[in-house]
Parts: sequence; C-alpha cells; structure tokens
Amino acid sequence: MERRKALGLIAGGAAATAASLTALPAFGAESGRVAGATGQGKPTGQGGYTFVLDRNVKRTPVRFNNRFGIEVAADLYVPKNARGKLPALAVSGPFGAVKEQSSGLYANEFARRGYVALAFDPSFTGESGGTVRDVGSPEIYTEDFSAAVDFLGLQKIVDRERIGAQAICGLSGMALTAAAADSRIKAVATASMYDMSRSISRGHEDYYTREQRQEVVDYVSRQRWTDAERGTFARGSHEVPFDENGNVAPSHRVLPETLPADADPITKSFFDYYRTERGYHPRSINSTTAWTATTPMSFFAFRQMTNLGMVAPRKALLVAGADAHSLYYSQDVQKMAPDSIGLVVVPGADHVDLYDRKDLIPFDTLDAFFTKNLA
Repeated sequence: MERRKALGLIAGGAAATAASLTALPAFGAESGRVAGATGQGKPTGQGGYTFVLDRNVKRTPVRFNNRFGIEVAADLYVPKNARGKLPALAVSGPFGAVKEQSSGLYANEFARRGYVALAFDPSFTGESGGTVRDVGSPEIYTEDFSAAVDFLGLQKIVDRERIGAQAICGLSGMALTAAAADSRIKAVATASMYDMSRSISRGHEDYYTREQRQEVVDYVSRQRWTDAERGTFARGSHEVPFDENGNVAPSHRVLPETLPADADPITKSFFDYYRTERGYHPRSINSTTAWTATTPMSFFAFRQMTNLGMVAPRKALLVAGADAHSLYYSQDVQKMAPDSIGLVVVPGADHVDLYDRKDLIPFDTLDAFFTKNLA
C-alpha cells in the first residue's frame, strides 16, 4: 500500500495543491541556483538542457510531421567525425518529459558512441505541435516513433536498414508497440519501462478494483461534459488517485510545488529530478503542471503491446533498476516474449536513476545490443 500511496501522490500532486495551478516557475526558482546544475551546484547544461553537450557531438533542432499532420519537434545529435552511413536511433521519454531532459542525455551519449540520434518531444508536449497542449495519447505517441524513423531514414548520413529506438519510462511502451507494427525499427531498448495503458487504467501494481476502475471512467466521462460546456481543457491526474474515504481525488499537478516533510522515497526520487535543478524544465509537464484531465480515457480504450510477439525475430532489451518501483513492468513484458526480449536489472538503481545517472545507466550494454542488432 505504501507504493500505491506514493504513486497516488505523484499522479495527483498531493491534495494540498489541488485547488490552484500556479504560473510556471523560472529556471532555478526552486533553489536559487541556476537550472542545469547538479546537487552540488555545478552547471551541467545551457539553454535549458539538463546535461552538457559532448564536445564531439553536434546538436541541431529539427522538425518533421507525423501521419496525423502534427509537427514534431526534435534535436538531431550527430558525431562530429561522422563518415559514411551510420546507424540511427529514435529516442523519447519519459512520459511528461521533454527532449532537453533524459531523452536528450541518451541521444547525446549514443551520438558520442557513433550513432545518429533523434531526441523528440511527443505530440502535444514540449515544442511539438498539437492545438490542445499536454494531451497523452498512446496511438499518436506510438506514431511519433514511426514518424521519427521516417525522418531519420531520409537523412543522407543514416543507413535506413540500421534504425532502432531507445525509450525511457512511459514512452517505452509506445516504442515497443511501434516496433511490433513497424518492421523498419530493427531493434528497440527501454530504460525504466512503464506500460502507461496498464498504469493509467489499472493503477500501480494493478491495485484498482473493478469498482475503482469504473469510478475513474465515470470521473473522466463527466469531465468531458465539463470541458465541452466550458470550451476548455482542464488539467488533472493521469493516474487518478483515491482519497482516504475511497473517493476519486484528482489534482492539477503531477508533483507538488514543495516536497512534503513526510514524502515517501518514490515521491522524493521523482521530485529530485523534475522539481529541482537536476532535471527541471519549464516545458516539462512533470516539472510544472499536469496532463489534460481527460487523458486517461484513451489509455482505458487502447492497450499497448498487444502484438508484442511480432517484434520477433527482431530483438528488444529492457533495462530496469533493481530497486525501481516499476521493475515489474519490464519483468512482465519480458515474460511475454522471452525469446526476443532480454532484461537487464541494474543493481542499486531505482526508477529515476536511469534517467540521468550515467554511472548507473549501462550504456556499454545498450551500445553492444544495438551494435549487434543493427548490424
């Protein structure tokens, strides 16, 4: 029950913050230090990036459209000494993050190792298009990976027969789903994987009862009427928590503005990334606000990874922390297709550690996986 309460706080932003949605804080507003600094106050990035661009990597802002006509914003990372046709990776995640955060860090590292890497903001988030902001959509986010493959395959420097996907946290389920339907994705790896359809429609560790699932559906359905009547799109919890009396208790923030003194370890780890200079970004939903309140509807309607077996004979690799509250997602997915999906469990790592802890992220293992499977 401890973890369920923690995930309820993360999803709901704590009941104390439910009454109001504050303005976006400026960089560094939480601590008085500049954003992009580590816990020791050392600057690690410029221009809103939460990491330092490798001196041997060139980063270029790019734009491309997905098949729904939505413009996707991305950063293309290319080795400065690139020669010939290179393997390439489409990179995105976590759910509610932007390309200046974890996905950019991964893309930067892969480019340093000789890949062309494209870190993108999913549709409706960050700098990507979509009229209604901060909508979560399993279908469109899955499409964004295939659109990223379109873009990469049109680059002269890319070998279009050697394109893979790397996803973090909540975009991992979309990357695996995309790979099952798009055989141009030759290999896919995930870090701290979440199945967002399962998470949102069933709760952490599937704790929602049948009655609670119906209550969430009813809450979202009522919210549709409210939005339609007002002509607006309210904010609310994507994984809807319940209060002590068993009532739906949505909030207007993913994370609280300030960390409660009695915060549990899971909340602390998410807060330490998104709400401090370590990972804060003003366009990140998790750093500043919440998703549209009706976001859960599409995740109840559409399951991810239904056709996961069709990834074979191509390969997937799931990386998860041994201490991560999300480890069971990777374990369960690996069991669905053990012949084509591998699992690496990182000792001493929690869920958020694999966002940016380069001393814990097994980049050598990921590199070896892609080198073999994009050959």
